[in-house]
Amino acid sequence: MITTVIFDMDDTLYDEIDYCRSGFRAVGEYVSAGLGTVCGDEVFEALWGQFNSGDRCKVFNNALSELNIDYDEGFIASLVKVYREHEPEIVLPEESREVLCRLGEKYSLGLLTDGFLPGQQLKVRSLEIEKYFGIIVYTEELGRQFWKPSPIGFEKILMVLNAKAEKSVYVADNAKKDFIAPNKLGMASIQLVRDAAIHTGRSEDPDGAAGHVIHKITQLPDLLEKI
Repeated sequence: MITTVIFDMDDTLYDEIDYCRSGFRAVGEYVSAGLGTVCGDEVFEALWGQFNSGDRCKVFNNALSELNIDYDEGFIASLVKVYREHEPEIVLPEESREVLCRLGEKYSLGLLTDGFLPGQQLKVRSLEIEKYFGIIVYTEELGRQFWKPSPIGFEKILMVLNAKAEKSVYVADNAKKDFIAPNKLGMASIQLVRDAAIHTGRSEDPDGAAGHVIHKITQLPDLLEKI
């Protein structure tokens, strides 16, 4: 019987693409305010277009080139900083809120999330989800080497919640990295595949596949009863 449910955040509790959109708008406003020769909406459209083109490694560089804006590495670094430190305009979907409330009545809940600080902390604050969890582990605080698929964050949550791995489950989205550690620890694993998910593909690790797959977070409570 499951006693503990640990959640991922991005593309699990909400659509991460909403955060990306919010970040690009913040960057657009920053560029517009700094240069005074281009409007924020124009910068946003260029960023958004580059992001959706498939090459997400050079979004800022390619967008600035598209707009004929000169830049250097320092300017790109400033845009990355604005993106990661902006106050995100994101909202927790009602179905996620309802599921968290429902599960909190029966299970111990934890949150484990990768990503750069303070961006992940600002997401938690904007989504107003801290109250649902007995512990939140930001793997960045542990050290970059402890991002998933490291088991360290999971082990910390299990220890703090006094939970056994075999009675715990991790709910996340990214099949490339999210389920390797919980599977090896003996936890159950559930992949939530959201319609707007950013990350696709499979893990190269033979133990990387989730044990269960759902397509709506509202399916989670019933599944937990069956595991």
